[in-house]
Amino acid sequence: MNLRVAQCLLVAKVIVADGMITPEERTFLNATLARLGLSQEERAQVIELEGMEEAERMAATMEEADKREFVELLLTAASADGKLSSHEVLTVQQISRALGLD
Repeated sequence: MNLRVAQCLLVAKVIVADGMITPEERTFLNATLARLGLSQEERAQVIELEGMEEAERMAATMEEADKREFVELLLTAASADGKLSSHEVLTVQQISRALGLD
């Protein structure tokens, strides 16, 4: 797994945290996958949510400024449908802690 896949996995984790994926969230995830240049195999891994623990460990190796920017991306993902559920917020907080941010 590479960092791009790890980041997309964590974005997907936030998007599915509330138990549903809206069309807006799907569009956001697809745009993120495309922007980061994931292959079809890597996209399938993200869609299947394979390797979540490894993704958190890999993302934790980023520089602090990159981690903070990434958390902003996670918050954007969480609100992609215009709603910010408590499950999505808790997931972003959990990922932030896993990244070593408080």
